[in-house]
Amino acid sequence: MTGSPDSVKSAWETMTRTQKGFTVWFTGLPSAGKTTLAQLLADELTKRGHEVEELDGDALRRQLSRGLGFTKQDRDENIRRVGFVCRLLTRHGTVAIAAAISPYRAVRDEVRAGIGNFVEVYVQTSLQTCIQRDVKGLYKKALAGEIKGFTGVDDPYEPPANPELTIETEREEPKESLFRILRRLEELGYVRPLMETSSTPEE
Repeated sequence: MTGSPDSVKSAWETMTRTQKGFTVWFTGLPSAGKTTLAQLLADELTKRGHEVEELDGDALRRQLSRGLGFTKQDRDENIRRVGFVCRLLTRHGTVAIAAAISPYRAVRDEVRAGIGNFVEVYVQTSLQTCIQRDVKGLYKKALAGEIKGFTGVDDPYEPPANPELTIETEREEPKESLFRILRRLEELGYVRPLMETSSTPEE
């Protein structure tokens, strides 16, 4: 993109206004790497001129879903609330990026249907690796019986049946995963390809 600073700014603003909103929903076991990828994606899409809101599952539980427990009903309600926020943001042309365990397939599909422009990214990571990555020590407590109903230990995680993309974090570096996510978003028509010739996101 060439021209005066004002014309470049105007072109970016026009392009951003015409871009449709969508939701990228990262799902996977605790400590699978969802938040890391969500943050990388948010940074890259912001650089490309998108309006982006990153919604972290832990933060939303503290603020939006305070008072909810960890029964299946409460977990489903939490995901419905996150989905409602994503639907509002998407409707108004914003990119909503949600990183939430969201262990149950049915409520994820319900959220997908309500949003429409929805890209599900399954962050597939083995339980053993998640345990090794767990800096909070929650898996250790769950395995010792100190925490009940912990996803992946004594509560199930239901993988997506047909996600738009599966990321295997044990086989690639985060930057490689980011590149694959961006390529998929480009293929789906949500993100315009970079005009630069670089084949990887900007360092």
